[in-house]
Amino acid sequence: MEPRVDSSLQHEAMISLRNLRVNYGEREILHGLSFEVVRGETLVILGGSGSGKSTLLRALVGLERPSSGEIWVKGKNLAVVSDAEMNEIRKRIGMSFQGGALFGSMTVGENVALPLREHTKLEEPTIEIIVRLKLDQVGLAGFETYLPSQLSGGMRKRAAVARAMAMDPEILFFDEPSAGLDPIIAAGVDELILELKKAFHMTIVVVTHELASAFLIADRMVLIDKGNIVAIGSKEEMRSSTHPRVRQFLDRIAESEVLEEADYLQMLTEDHPRKRNSMTKRGGA
Repeated sequence: MEPRVDSSLQHEAMISLRNLRVNYGEREILHGLSFEVVRGETLVILGGSGSGKSTLLRALVGLERPSSGEIWVKGKNLAVVSDAEMNEIRKRIGMSFQGGALFGSMTVGENVALPLREHTKLEEPTIEIIVRLKLDQVGLAGFETYLPSQLSGGMRKRAAVARAMAMDPEILFFDEPSAGLDPIIAAGVDELILELKKAFHMTIVVVTHELASAFLIADRMVLIDKGNIVAIGSKEEMRSSTHPRVRQFLDRIAESEVLEEADYLQMLTEDHPRKRNSMTKRGGA
């Protein structure tokens, strides 16, 4: 499956990347990425450590400016907007950080209320109502007065989602939502993402390396490797891909065992000396 922009999707593009490049000093991290995220879909960005997926997420939410190329979010190119315009764009997106990033000295309710107090002129009674509604939406009704330290890991994740939703964003970003959680709690976070999409028809972008989570919540996936798009497509397209890097990631094949693409295709069709050894290590995605 070759990297491509999925032109078959005839819906409104909420996010559009065009030849995006990001440098840290003289080192280029992202090498000309292009793809779209359409309204109402959940796009999962996959990749191993050092693949560039976290840099990509930072660029998408305006925390990292491109070295070249374009990032269009709701008709605005983040590569050229002013700081004031960027602040307005950020009011229309929500971000749930990997560790929750809740302020430990503030209650859960105060954490959720913070964006409303910073960016709106709403009266306090109205803010309190919104806070209760947002916490109820993530299953934390009645926890307004708790401190983050009094919550479990899964509850802190949910509180972070409530804060990300405080401004009713059109696009919601998640950074490793299942990281550090046991499988049962992680499944609950996945279900929350599915419920938010169904209830609010939100556009959702998730960065993760958790395959079980990715295949549950995604409409489409993008696999990033060394700053390049290796593959982009539906869950079914990813599962059926014969690209060596896709198979390595999905089948958990060690780096030393990865074959070049030509060798890999030969292995599938002929009696390659490594065929039996490699195929026995695959459990399927």
